[in-house]
Amino acid sequence: MRCCSGRPPYSVPTERENALNALAIDRAADLPIILYNYPGRMGVNMGEEFLNRVCRSRNVIGIKESSGDINRVHLLARDYPHIQMSCGMDDQALEFFAWGARSWICAGSNFLPEEHVYLYETCVVNGDFVKGRRIMSAMMPLMRVLEQGGKFIQCVKHGTSVQAVPTGGMRPPLKGLNIDEKRELEQVIRVLKTTIADIKAGN
Repeated sequence: MRCCSGRPPYSVPTERENALNALAIDRAADLPIILYNYPGRMGVNMGEEFLNRVCRSRNVIGIKESSGDINRVHLLARDYPHIQMSCGMDDQALEFFAWGARSWICAGSNFLPEEHVYLYETCVVNGDFVKGRRIMSAMMPLMRVLEQGGKFIQCVKHGTSVQAVPTGGMRPPLKGLNIDEKRELEQVIRVLKTTIADIKAGN
């Protein structure tokens, strides 16, 4: 499987140019494709012109939506139901699931897999959004820590190391978390695990 992000060169391409490039890659590889829409990092958005062209391909089976724009969730769910929508914004997981997303590509699951699976199963498998809101509320402090200060990767690496899974150091120019940031993340993880254990226990 190939992940196609549509990453632009220095000269930002049009949606048509990006679509034609993606389709050329598709023809050459002939593998299942999950699109990755992340305009905040890529500088371009996979808009309707792009989607209308690219999503005709039988190989395009899904899209990881990371724009942060909830209107995109509505668009994908209503106008492109044949493309599996995958949650790419962790703090919007509940909304994605409510609009039919059946997959979630998330960072926090690297070090809190059981808690993330529990939210997924509660909402997607069991359709219990009342309990889902409680779980999501318990997870929101983690989402805030992961997103604050531009240290997303550093937080994921430290969270993973806390669970005794070595990940190695940061690649330059990125630097690891300082002592206070590590303590904050560790405290958030402890509280999250305790709170969700209570929800599981029916408290």
